[in-house]
Amino acid sequence: MALRVGVVGGGQLARMMIGPAVELGVELRVLAEEPGMSAALAATAVGDYRDADTVLAFARDVDVLTFDHEHVPQDVLAALLEAGVAVHPGPGALAVAQDKLVMRTRMAELGMPQPDWAAVTDAEELQAFLDDHGGRAVVKTPRGGYDGKGVRVVSAATEADDWFAALAEDARGGALLVEELVDFSRELAQQVARRPSGEVAVYPVVETVQRDGVCAEVLAPAPHGSERLRAVAADIGVAIAEGLAVTGMLAVELFETTDERLLVNELAMRPHNSGHWTQDGAVTSQFEQHLRAVLDLPLGRPEPTAAWSVMVNVLGGPAEQPLDARFAAAMADQPDAKVHTYGKAPRPGRKVGHINVSGDDLDDVAYRARAAASFFQD
Repeated sequence: MALRVGVVGGGQLARMMIGPAVELGVELRVLAEEPGMSAALAATAVGDYRDADTVLAFARDVDVLTFDHEHVPQDVLAALLEAGVAVHPGPGALAVAQDKLVMRTRMAELGMPQPDWAAVTDAEELQAFLDDHGGRAVVKTPRGGYDGKGVRVVSAATEADDWFAALAEDARGGALLVEELVDFSRELAQQVARRPSGEVAVYPVVETVQRDGVCAEVLAPAPHGSERLRAVAADIGVAIAEGLAVTGMLAVELFETTDERLLVNELAMRPHNSGHWTQDGAVTSQFEQHLRAVLDLPLGRPEPTAAWSVMVNVLGGPAEQPLDARFAAAMADQPDAKVHTYGKAPRPGRKVGHINVSGDDLDDVAYRARAAASFFQD
């Protein structure tokens, strides 16, 4: 009987696990939030991932349960473990990805380099942090933010009054996270895979290009990276994966500062946008690697198959014209570009697909990836 992997969440990350699962002879099952989501091809159930009974029923016949996102509540994860379900990554690791205050605390405990930060419960505490950090800082909601949501650069405590008001109305209380405004030269991402038995595979560190808080491009490996930078990024990724007992794919988003330090920005414990290039540019894609890791199978090689790979996200696009209507023109113009779409209706700023191109010359590879992506944009 084929090994069975259950994925909670029906988004594009689950969708992109389908092909590798077929190739590995793995039966992939998906619990989608609603019908017609990206991973509809493998959706065997539709239901609320916040409901323990729903998730337990879905997990009853799988060998391991994993995730398209990190939002499954801790009480649901605890119920799964109590029922004897193999959950990867586990609740302890996911708790760090679910709450940015928990993440900052655990990074400090592990001795990881990171921006100066504090938990603030009111405007007075926030203003004190601002006064100590040059009058500007980054404020984040601890839970739920992504792609620039739940993040603000502020120069006065009053600019977070609405978030403090929401905290006051929440019976759970809590705090906001405030971080120093890092003077960084670029953003990087380090991916690591770890299986339950402890084997680790390390991908090359990549550069991520952000526009309006959303990842627009990934350059792999990160250009102009010294041997020391690559080694330090890899050491940080492995130390976090092992320190948190992460199982599956881990992405560590990093700031490279103007004085050439690396600071931990964010964590994701699943396949990640910064690793989409691996589908066409690495020996083992992050999606195959994630399945191998959560099933505790030997990990695949993470090395690139070309000198350079560039991934360009397709954001938005004209809603009146389906993306697939543009495939022929993009393919004719850039026949070596690999087009990946997510089965999502276009809307401004929404990630609806990506383009991968690999080759020997970075400028040429980037040009061809951007040219192919232009056919799907407004």
